Amino acid sequence: MAELPPRKRIEDVELLRALAHPLRSALLNHLTAVGPRTASECAEAVGSTASNCSWHLRQLAQYGLVERAEGEDGRERPWRARQVGLEIGRFADDPARRAAQLGVVGASLGHEQELTQRYLDSLDDLDPAWVAASGLASYTLRVTPEELTRLSDAIDALVRPYVGAIRPDAPANARPVHVSLRAFPRIEHSGKAEA
Repeated sequence: MAELPPRKRIEDVELLRALAHPLRSALLNHLTAVGPRTASECAEAVGSTASNCSWHLRQLAQYGLVERAEGEDGRERPWRARQVGLEIGRFADDPARRAAQLGVVGASLGHEQELTQRYLDSLDDLDPAWVAASGLASYTLRVTPEELTRLSDAIDALVRPYVGAIRPDAPANARPVHVSLRAFPRIEHSGKAEA
């Protein structure tokens, strides 16, 4: 298989703050998941108005995260994501950057929760084969930091070839599917790391 494009590493605090906006996060996530869409199509998908989505898409374009794509009819040109994934790096020691990073993570987690809830709310309307293929699982592992790094890298290597924006060989019946992985030390209610 050919080398997969890398994620864009976000270092700029202003860009991190821009991505912490829930609608911008949802728009970028949507375009990455399904490919080029007009502002009107994005509005329907993310629950906003076309004018609001258009404004936020232009903001994302200023940061180089989205761009105009060729349209089918020439009247309204769709937008497309320029990246196949973003990476905010390790949490910074600098308070301003860390706050911006946490804002991005918060927007992402909120979007994941919304996607999960929409899935659960639509179980009765989904094709049973998709319901059977879906999964919600969690695990408590006992690993070292080095093992966790290797595990996360191995999962990424396994999943990344299926990312919709870069998968050229997707079968006709393939659909966008949300997959997420959270891997971090468990913290007790008291705030102490579990041993």
